Amino acid sequence: MDYTMILVVVIVALAIGFDFINGFHDTANAIATSVSTRALSPRIAIILAAVMNLLGALSFTGVAKTIGKDIANPLQLEHGLTVLIATLISAIAWNLITWWFGIPSSSSHALIGALAGSVIASEGFEGLQYGGFSKIVMGLVFSPIIAFIVGFIIMYILKIVLANMSPHKINKGFRWGQRITAMWQSYAHGTNDAQKAMGIMMMALVAANIETDMDQPIPLWVKLSAAIAMALGTSIGGWKIIKTMGTKIFKIEPVNGFAADVSAAGVIQVATLMHFPISTTHSITSSILGVGAAKKFSSVNWSIAGRIVITWFITIPAVALLSTLIFYVLRLLNV
Repeated sequence: MDYTMILVVVIVALAIGFDFINGFHDTANAIATSVSTRALSPRIAIILAAVMNLLGALSFTGVAKTIGKDIANPLQLEHGLTVLIATLISAIAWNLITWWFGIPSSSSHALIGALAGSVIASEGFEGLQYGGFSKIVMGLVFSPIIAFIVGFIIMYILKIVLANMSPHKINKGFRWGQRITAMWQSYAHGTNDAQKAMGIMMMALVAANIETDMDQPIPLWVKLSAAIAMALGTSIGGWKIIKTMGTKIFKIEPVNGFAADVSAAGVIQVATLMHFPISTTHSITSSILGVGAAKKFSSVNWSIAGRIVITWFITIPAVALLSTLIFYVLRLLNV
């Protein structure tokens, strides 16, 4: 096996590792509300999320191609494989740090910020494809705002419609509904997040001249490896983040969880259909905040929300800097 192939194998292994971590880091967000309201037991929620993640990851490829060609052209990167190794190491490190502290940071922001940072370290700012990169950033910025608004509107409508019903009947009915929405949200998560690692793997194959360009169909083994890795990661569960999302922002009842799940899953699914790689973490968190604000503004723990939002803003620059440093270290080691 020549040196180039060794680097490709390393990148594939890191990408699979990233998706595995993404599984227990981000999928916790998808099932947090259904677990916190006891619509699903933790064990059943994790099994359902893993299965739906797997199905979602195998269903679409548009987001993978956006990641693979809109930030940088892998054929024009002088040290393309080193760029990708630095990207994945940085994103994985950030995910593990935020998971350890129970902060629902975005794996998408981490990966995109790390890729941008390592590309700039390798090629300078001219190495970025600003048209595609700005489109991705716009999607990352506006999706949580849209999710907040949608969550607020859906919860506000439900408050009016259900105003004269007994809380017991409301909770019983929407607890059943949450079982469906949790599955949809996990499926939507798989359609968007698993494709990001697929895009990185395809970049590696193109940079190594194994594939001709990013417009080629994504090989089945790439899709399967990313999908299975995410499903396995999901099966581990991310209890620290479930606790933050499900209990610390505000006291979620089944109707609130239902509204938040529908809002987030809808936003993620539309973004996937438009080939936009968005943050599922941000979409889910924002929908919960929107629902909480519609229920009762003062019921939301805005200090926790503020800490989450600060993490959103620092993720891309922090991970970009980290990947820049790692890229330089790798080059010093002649990687």
